[in-house]
Amino acid sequence: MALTKADLVDRLADTENIGKKEAFDLIEAAFDEIREVLASGEKINIPKFGNFIVLKKNARKGRNPKSGEPLIITPRSVLTFKPSQVLKELLNPQL
Repeated sequence: MALTKADLVDRLADTENIGKKEAFDLIEAAFDEIREVLASGEKINIPKFGNFIVLKKNARKGRNPKSGEPLIITPRSVLTFKPSQVLKELLNPQL
């Protein structure tokens, strides 16, 4: 099962006793802010959850796996997530 934005809205509305429209606006505002921060290349740290980090990948040599033809992979930004120790322990309680 996946947690959707609609599920988050429902949970927030129920937990905080607010309307679904207000809960949707709060969730949407939070996601908008997260998108803007990541688009600017900054890191996001959410305590007890983890870090979202934008890494810059340089251009590099590669190969087309189908044809074997060499090519240049263009530079790009990739988003990575590093879970916090608290989240790791929650996911793997036996460790």
